[in-house]
Amino acid sequence: MAEFQLVMPKMGESIAEATIIKWTKNEGDTIAQDETVLEIATDKVDSEVPSSYAGILVKKLFKENDVVPVGAVIAIIADNSEASVTENKTPEPVKEAAAGLESKVENIADSIKPALSGNRFYSPLVLNIARTEKITMQELENISGSGAEGRVTKRDIIAHIENRGNSKAGKVGGNIEGENKSETIANLQTPNIQTSKPQTTQPQATSIQAPKVTSMAGDEIIEMDRMRKLIADHMVMSKHVSPHVTSFVECDVTNLVRWRDKVKSSFEKKEGEKITFTPIFIECVVKAIKDFPMINVSLEGTKIIKRKNINIGMAAALPTGNLIVPVIKNADYMNLVGLTKSVNDLAHRARQNKLIPDDIQGGTFTITNVGTFGNVMGTPIINQPQVAILAVGAIRKKSAVIETPEGDMIAIRSMMFLSLSYDHRVVDGMLGGSFLRKIGDYMEAWDVNREL
Repeated sequence: MAEFQLVMPKMGESIAEATIIKWTKNEGDTIAQDETVLEIATDKVDSEVPSSYAGILVKKLFKENDVVPVGAVIAIIADNSEASVTENKTPEPVKEAAAGLESKVENIADSIKPALSGNRFYSPLVLNIARTEKITMQELENISGSGAEGRVTKRDIIAHIENRGNSKAGKVGGNIEGENKSETIANLQTPNIQTSKPQTTQPQATSIQAPKVTSMAGDEIIEMDRMRKLIADHMVMSKHVSPHVTSFVECDVTNLVRWRDKVKSSFEKKEGEKITFTPIFIECVVKAIKDFPMINVSLEGTKIIKRKNINIGMAAALPTGNLIVPVIKNADYMNLVGLTKSVNDLAHRARQNKLIPDDIQGGTFTITNVGTFGNVMGTPIINQPQVAILAVGAIRKKSAVIETPEGDMIAIRSMMFLSLSYDHRVVDGMLGGSFLRKIGDYMEAWDVNREL
């Protein structure tokens, strides 16, 4: 009987691990080719893992909520070409396969055992950082974890490393239950996952504690879901890392609105897509980034990484009320039709929970449309590791002074506020303000006679 290994799939260049959130098959269940075996979560995206083989699930190597490195074996599947399954009875071929695979399963489990060293689970990313910094296992176990069930996250270990010189934690050694806990993480055989050196600009541990909240009669306690916890953690981290500054401009987008109203029916008929304001805004932002490329950067320690690609993230609200930011890759190579198709595709798949991890990776600048909710302006939080984010407000008709050859006059115009939050470590007021004004200039200069 043939045996197959189901491995954690690669889901993006920067993704090294994923969390198992649900097994859809149990041991002994028959699996068809391409049928979903389990559901996993990485960052903000949930994905299904199908089987490339038809057979019987012999062994699950991980439980739900376990964090598993990419490439690790997560289950054993046996060919069921000769197997017959009866109700409420484990088939003999499965028993034979399971018995024959016990030693192999143990070997596979041993290959990932380092991630489970000590008294709690450590992800391969955390272990690799610990190994690089020569942190002992006892020292690692003494780090207070902010993740699920007290798990040590990347931010926890980086904060510990930065404060290491002020404590004796890095020198603690000794024997616990006869085991030499001063053995460094470098001696553990962790999966070969490439990680970048921890940034020296990550926030240090703080003694500030959130106020204690006391429930009162009639209150309803709602537990955050996984995505909301990730969003909350990301937002707090961004405010700790970057000193935020927000600038505002008001734009006259009358010509832009008139053009869209004029072409939207013919555009949909010709391209089979509805054109919204979002791809138009993205085109203007891309032009402004080309004029001010130092907005399209990231900061690593004291090094500024100037991005070659212009990848625009667009914040999208989900039916659950959570937020996700799918990314339009190489937006500077797309015309307005291409941008429209990409925007519509990503927005549709976001609402259907069909985004894949790579869809939300690699953004270099983000746009959020607070006008969707009737807001005229906002002060968005930077989507790390980017250094700026643009908020576009609601378009409102209002009286405005316009200049004409015959003189100034008051007219009804379509006006909109733009607000740009930027990282003041690398983007000063002149750069941030000039970039924002340039976006407004491109919007105001939109050609009302532009051909599709």
